[in-house]
Amino acid sequence: MSWSESFLAWSISVALLVISVALVLVVVRIVRGPTLPDRILALDMLVAAVIGFIATMGVKAGYTLYVDIAIALGLVGFLSTVAFARFVLVRGRAGEEGGEGASGRPEGQDRRIEGGAP
Repeated sequence: MSWSESFLAWSISVALLVISVALVLVVVRIVRGPTLPDRILALDMLVAAVIGFIATMGVKAGYTLYVDIAIALGLVGFLSTVAFARFVLVRGRAGEEGGEGASGRPEGQDRRIEGGAP
């Protein structure tokens, strides 16, 4: 085994160890909270850590299909984060007083197109 191969093996081991610690810390943040946005951010970080784990395993195995899986997981993670953020935004607006709808406009104006006829 050459020096570069042994260095790569050592680097992969260290990376897997660091990512594993990050995964444990993120799971702790998901469980402890304390608020829903904290949990959503932790879930986004969990997706990022899993993407790193998959990519590292792909380098270790020498199997390039893992990169495609990591990219697909990144897209799904991004869409889920956007959906959760939208959920928190709508939930926060629904709890506000003043008769405003989800768009922040007075009731009855939620579906009106800006600049269009009333």
